[in-house]
Amino acid sequence: MDDDPLPPGYPSEWEADVVLRDGTVAHVRPIRPSDTDGIHRFHSGQSEESIYLRFFAPLRRLSDADVHRFTHVDYVDRVALVVTLREDIVGIGRYDRIDARSAEVAFNISDHYQGKGIGSVLLEHLAAIARDVGITRFTAEVLPQNRKMLSVFSDAGYDVTRHIEDGVVEVGFDIEPTDSSKAVAMSREHRAEALSVAAILHPRTIAVIGASRRRNSIGSQLLERIVAAGFTGEIHPVNPNVRTLRRRTAYPSVAAVPGRVDLAVIAVPAHAVLEVVDECAEAGVKALLVVSGGFAEEGRDGARLQAELLRRARGAGMRVVGPNSFGLINNDPSLRLNASLAMTLPPVGRVGLFAQSGALGIAVLASAARRNLGISTFGSAGNRVDVSGNDFMQYWIDDDNTEVVGLYLESMGNPRKFSRIARNLALIKPVIVVKSGVSRFGVPPGHRVRRTKARPAVFKAMLKQAGVLRVENVHQLFDIAQLLATQPLPRGDRVAIVGNSTALGTLTADACTSWGLKVAHGPVSLPSEATAAQFRTALAAAFADPKVDSVLTCFIPPLVTNDEDVAAAVRDMAHGADKPCAATFLGMRGVDDGHSSVTGTGGSTQAIPVYAMPEDAVRALAAATRYGAWRSKDHGVPVAPAGINRRIAEDIVETVLAMEPKGRRLTSDESTALLQAYGIDVWTKQEVSTVDEAVAAAEQVGYPVVLKSTAPMVRHQGGTSGVRVDLRTEAALRAAWESLTERLAPLDADRLVVQRMATPGVPCVVTSDEDPLFGPVIGFSVAGLPTELLGDIGYRIPPLTDVDVSELISSVKASPVLHGHRGATPVNRAALADLIARVSVLADDLAEVASLVLNPVNAHPGGVEVLGAEIVLAPAPRRTDPGRRSLT
Repeated sequence: MDDDPLPPGYPSEWEADVVLRDGTVAHVRPIRPSDTDGIHRFHSGQSEESIYLRFFAPLRRLSDADVHRFTHVDYVDRVALVVTLREDIVGIGRYDRIDARSAEVAFNISDHYQGKGIGSVLLEHLAAIARDVGITRFTAEVLPQNRKMLSVFSDAGYDVTRHIEDGVVEVGFDIEPTDSSKAVAMSREHRAEALSVAAILHPRTIAVIGASRRRNSIGSQLLERIVAAGFTGEIHPVNPNVRTLRRRTAYPSVAAVPGRVDLAVIAVPAHAVLEVVDECAEAGVKALLVVSGGFAEEGRDGARLQAELLRRARGAGMRVVGPNSFGLINNDPSLRLNASLAMTLPPVGRVGLFAQSGALGIAVLASAARRNLGISTFGSAGNRVDVSGNDFMQYWIDDDNTEVVGLYLESMGNPRKFSRIARNLALIKPVIVVKSGVSRFGVPPGHRVRRTKARPAVFKAMLKQAGVLRVENVHQLFDIAQLLATQPLPRGDRVAIVGNSTALGTLTADACTSWGLKVAHGPVSLPSEATAAQFRTALAAAFADPKVDSVLTCFIPPLVTNDEDVAAAVRDMAHGADKPCAATFLGMRGVDDGHSSVTGTGGSTQAIPVYAMPEDAVRALAAATRYGAWRSKDHGVPVAPAGINRRIAEDIVETVLAMEPKGRRLTSDESTALLQAYGIDVWTKQEVSTVDEAVAAAEQVGYPVVLKSTAPMVRHQGGTSGVRVDLRTEAALRAAWESLTERLAPLDADRLVVQRMATPGVPCVVTSDEDPLFGPVIGFSVAGLPTELLGDIGYRIPPLTDVDVSELISSVKASPVLHGHRGATPVNRAALADLIARVSVLADDLAEVASLVLNPVNAHPGGVEVLGAEIVLAPAPRRTDPGRRSLT
């Protein structure tokens, strides 16, 4: 069916793969005329009750005329979507426009697939499509006994009205997203995607395809690792050329394996993978781990092979880890899964790890094992054709075995979704990210990503906004992870330092100052001959000090006390404390001084992280402190400015793009009207070509006025070269005209405008840019040299909370000029925040706004004034996180 020619106007951008409630993958797409046979098969498989509930009549067979009407739609006023699984239609949803603002919606879900959330997915997608064409309300007619369909509407988070007429329930609801409907959709997405990853990480039956008697083959190594780890489920080698492998029966194909296979581990040459995928689909395998290389990382032919792998797997409802994956690990003692190429398996612990490439997977696991840092689960996405770090984060949100998450990201395919999921995860568990390729987000071969025009500062701001800890390398990732996995979160930034070396204590204190920590106790330097009792006394005082939030210990080999006694003193004093402790032991016998931990004895299970140098300990503690502060702070509420008329704005956008399909810069009047729809007033300015026109314009707007050039070459020079301000009389205006035109004549920059003189204040710039990867990016800066020369610009990604907006304003280094620098009266920060909030909502609503620049925005004690606005429209891109569930 996918090879059929598409009808005219077929909106392929509506197609999406989605995860259903049970974790399987289905495909949503617009209906096609070629679906006729599929509709008949679907209908014939329905029960009499389902048919009656949908059509209010016992239609055992649909007429050809009915099916023709169902399958032939205009994709605007009449829209129908189908959900397919293994190419069979399992759900149908449609709407038919009633009038300009409303449409009637109806659904039909296969009896065999009810309860999987298909109706909810269809409603979500139909509502998003309807909103794009101006429909604001859905109605439906449902029989009272059709409780499942009524619950689809009531459970979606919309404000649903019902009334019964002639024995039929008439349902109605506005489809504009609400906080409740957004929360419902995100919760459903989370549950489904978390469940799909749980199925991958908790298989009961594994088939290893590609295992052989050659010990050095990848398939054989994977089989050996799975067996050696003590996997508690069933293991089935698949090889048509042998009967047994590792004392286990070998099967000629996946289809020959008894029972259903949960996870198929594929380690065959790339050219043979598609055949194996088809066999797995036929056998009903739930998920694939493709270790084989030779796909998109090898060039165009490999990229085509990789795309076909994804298409076939998702068409069969299977999720894919890889290709070119290093493997999966689940250290849960009840499962003991090591389907990876790791030579050394880290111990059981509380850290969840994710890495993309195989090489980095080796490095990450080796580093964890070397530190004896326990992990809960590990995943390598390889080329990330399907399962990504976003999916693993969805799983870790609910995983009780994971307390800290570490991600090594070489690329990012959906940063908007990453930001949303990471924020939800970081609210309950710390997330540490190593991101390589920061220069234009360099992308390794084989990774599916969109291009981006955003600066690295945007990525950095996105992570900070989500509460993610950004580090430079794996070394730092584990420094922080071992502290967060073993210690309580710091309640503040006040630190105690206890050691037995003045030099070491000073070094630690200097590092604290550099990383923004306050030394509130010490440095306490014990004599080199101090006894174990003295160590305990000093540490007890540090932990007991109410002005201390964290304790740093740093020791060199004592002259008298046994090294192990010192370690025991640290361990015992820290055990049970509600303050974190990090230790540095330099050259002490019996203590690992190279980034490990001191574990408890005699029933004590708390481990104290040990670092090679004080600077490493301080950096890790500073990161934990920042995270603790972020997690405990008020994160605000989503901004929802009053007085917004989206319909007017959408009409302006539709009108412009209907005349100019490729988009264009809006005129001054168009920009003003679009911004007014979002409650943003732009001061008028009148372009003039003679001094008499300038005088007339000044009389119209009212003195005092500003006379300025609009030529870019002059406007960006700064200073007064292209502007004359505070002109209070006609004479002053005429003199300014003569002066300015004489000044600009050599530059051929004679475009002048007259505008009312604004209240003295701080000029700012508020921007929005639609990035192909990030979607809308909001920028804020203080105008002039901070923006143009120093690049002092803050960024945030919508949707924003009121706290996000406030932090954006404070993020720029020039922000003190807004708050009363050198005795000046502070600007009206609330008015400035309201303006930024309105811009963020506009940008989030209207993907067609390719660029928006408000410059200057005059901020002063009485409010803000938008003195200039430039807007460029372009056809709406397909955002990576489009507001309806989709695997991208």
